Amino acid sequence: MAATSPLKTPIPAPTSSSSPLEKSPSTPEQQAKYDWLLERARSWKEVSSSKDKSGPLTDSEKMWLTKECLLRYLRATKWNHKESEKRLLETLTWRREYGVGELTSEHIGPENETGKQVILGFDMHSRPCHYLLPGRQNTDVSPRQNQHLVYMLERCIELMPAQQETLSLLINFKQGKNRSYTAPGITQGREVLHILQTHYPERLGRAMIINVPWVVWGFFKLITPFIDPLTKEKLKFNEDMTQYVPKEQLWNEFGGGELQFEYDHSVYWPALHKLCEEKRAERIQRWEAGGKEIGETEDYLKGLIPHGVAHSRLANANGVAAQQETAAN
Repeated sequence: MAATSPLKTPIPAPTSSSSPLEKSPSTPEQQAKYDWLLERARSWKEVSSSKDKSGPLTDSEKMWLTKECLLRYLRATKWNHKESEKRLLETLTWRREYGVGELTSEHIGPENETGKQVILGFDMHSRPCHYLLPGRQNTDVSPRQNQHLVYMLERCIELMPAQQETLSLLINFKQGKNRSYTAPGITQGREVLHILQTHYPERLGRAMIINVPWVVWGFFKLITPFIDPLTKEKLKFNEDMTQYVPKEQLWNEFGGGELQFEYDHSVYWPALHKLCEEKRAERIQRWEAGGKEIGETEDYLKGLIPHGVAHSRLANANGVAAQQETAAN
C-alpha cells in the first residue's frame, strides 16, 4: 500500500464531531450595557488619528463592529460600557494607522517561508489551530515580524466558523538550526504585548505549549495578554494534545497527532490567501445584503442564520404593531 502524501494546504472546516461551546446568555443588566454601546457605535461618523489618517468610518470598519465584537470589548472591560467605548475607538484608530486591512500576502510572505506560523485544522470546539514554531525563525527583528503575527491572527479570525470567536494557539519550542532566533527581544515583546492585550481581547480559547527551554520562558509574555487571570486553565503545558484537538486534524509534529503535514510555502501560502479571500467575500456580500448594519451578528455573516439584525428588527416592529392593532380592536 502506497504511503499517503502529506497535506500541504489549510483545512477549511472542523471535523463533524467538533462543536463550539455553548455561550451564556446576557443578563438584563449586560443587555442594557450592550444596547447603550451599540447606540453609541451607530453614532460614530469618523475615526480620529494623529497620523493624518482621520476620516469617515469606512464600510470595512463598520462591518468589523459586529454584535460579538462589541460584546468582546464589554467582557474584556468587565462590562464597563464607557471603557468599552473608549477601547473600541482606540482600536479603530490603531487598525487604521497600523494598516491592518492593507497587509498583503506578498508583503508578509517572506516572513513565513520556513513555516514558522501555520494555521491548520480546528480543535474539538471548532477553534482554528494557530501553530507557532519559533525554532523556524528566518528573519531579523523588524516591524514586519510583528505585522506577520497580526496578519495571521486576522486570517484565523476569517477562518473561524459560526458560533466561534476564539482560536487555539499551539506552540512548539523545539530547537531550530539557528539558535539565535528562538525568543523575541524586549522591545518587540512589549509591542506585541500591547497589540494583543489592547486590540485582540477575548480571542484566545486555549494555548498548548510543548518543548519549552528555560531560556525562552519570557516568550510566554506574548500570549499572557490573551488570558484573563481567572482563566489560567486555558494554558496547557506538555499535555496530550489529542485531549483538545482531533487526531486527524492535529499536526503529527505535536504529540499524538495523525495529520501528515509538510510546509511548502509555494503551495500553502497562496492556498491560505485564497481560502480566506473567499470567506471574506462571502461575508461582505451578506453584510451588504443585510443593510450594512453596525452590530450585525457574526452568525449571519458566516451563513448560519438566514437573516441579519435589520430583518429581525423589522419583524419585531411588525409583531408589536400587530399586537397593538389586535388590542385596539
